[in-house]
Amino acid sequence: MENIDRSKQLGEERIIKLIFRFSIPAIIGMLVNALYNVVDRIYIGHGVGSLGIGGITVSFPIMLILMAFSMLIGVGANSLVAIRLGQDRKDEAEGIFNNAFVLLIASSLILTVLGFIFMEPFLKLMNTSNDILPYAMDYLNIILLGAVFQSVGMGMNNFIRSEGNPKIAMNTMLIGAIINIILDPIFIFVFNWGMKGAAIATIISQIVSALWVMLYFMRGKSFLKLKLSYMKLRLVYVSKILALGTAPFAMQIASSILNFIMNKGLSTYGGDIAVSGMGIVNSIVTLMIMPIFGINQGLQPIIGYNYGAKKFDRVKQAYHLGVLFATVIVVIGWIITRLFPEQLVYLFNNEDTELIAFGVKAIKRNLMFLPIIGFQIVTSNYFQAVGKSNLSALLGLSRQVLILIPCLIILPKFFGLDGLITAGPIADITSSVLTGIFIIYEMRKLNTLHKDTVTSPNY
Repeated sequence: MENIDRSKQLGEERIIKLIFRFSIPAIIGMLVNALYNVVDRIYIGHGVGSLGIGGITVSFPIMLILMAFSMLIGVGANSLVAIRLGQDRKDEAEGIFNNAFVLLIASSLILTVLGFIFMEPFLKLMNTSNDILPYAMDYLNIILLGAVFQSVGMGMNNFIRSEGNPKIAMNTMLIGAIINIILDPIFIFVFNWGMKGAAIATIISQIVSALWVMLYFMRGKSFLKLKLSYMKLRLVYVSKILALGTAPFAMQIASSILNFIMNKGLSTYGGDIAVSGMGIVNSIVTLMIMPIFGINQGLQPIIGYNYGAKKFDRVKQAYHLGVLFATVIVVIGWIITRLFPEQLVYLFNNEDTELIAFGVKAIKRNLMFLPIIGFQIVTSNYFQAVGKSNLSALLGLSRQVLILIPCLIILPKFFGLDGLITAGPIADITSSVLTGIFIIYEMRKLNTLHKDTVTSPNY
């Protein structure tokens, strides 16, 4: 009965009301998730300095790899569990769920060992300077120790959301972020632990989040249960989990490769100041676009349901409202970056004049076409929601892999550091034009389908 009522709401309730109901918890969750690294950078910028920001910036590709494997298993298993529950095959769903738990722990432990072995060669491959290297290693040596807790917390949280408890899933991230925000200044300024203090605060917050998730599944209130008898890995489960999680995994790995190439170029053409400055820019961008990913999470079930129900007028309305809300967010962000670039850099460091000068320049140049980013992200998600995952992947990866990475490699050879910070705007405008071509065709197709449903009731 609850599922029927939910379906009726998706197909009949006002679209704008649905978007607010579904998106707001997701937006809060996304912003909270972004705060982990942003808060670390803000406190480190004031407590350690620009080299500390650089240390976190060059560490980020490794952290993205850790998150990629959590998404590979968590998202893949969650999709498979949802399918099995829909088929009323609860035992099989619990087997997949428990296999995912084991995989999350095993993969994170393996990555921890590999991280310690290859950490220094990886950082040096990025041309990390001898000044930044110790800061990065201080941070990563502790972050890697907490990888298993990050993996369990992030990976298992997917199942809480799929059980119909988005608020509990949101609280998992809220609890971790709040603890991190409280402990960061204590460990960095009071105990004077510097980079190690920021890392310790992060892994303590991840431990608490992981315990919160585990308690949810162990207290008997969850639909899915952790059972030792189901934890023996089965090839049929593992292969399907990995297959379904490949798309988000690929996106995350692409992001790691992108960050690696960017950091290497920044270190080569601009030195430590450029690495730290772009770390600040990336933090600002993350905070501005995370709400759009929250909007996407809210839009996906609305668009998907109405597309399946052939209510194409509602599909178009949801898409257009999603683009509108996303555009308003990025336009506001863009105006802030035009009016207050110095103040934004001051949030991270207000003493290093060279860092401030580069940060202001990078913000103005790199975020030149920020107002069109909302359209590109929402449109890419639209194609995922209507089942055109290949096209969605093409548009999602077009900016990072097809356009931005070649620009990061080619432009600096001719324009040096300016070429690096101009690559982003070029990728933004090019990928948006490509996205616009596909969505214009899609909207025309929806108009035709809508006319057919009106004229032919048996469509």
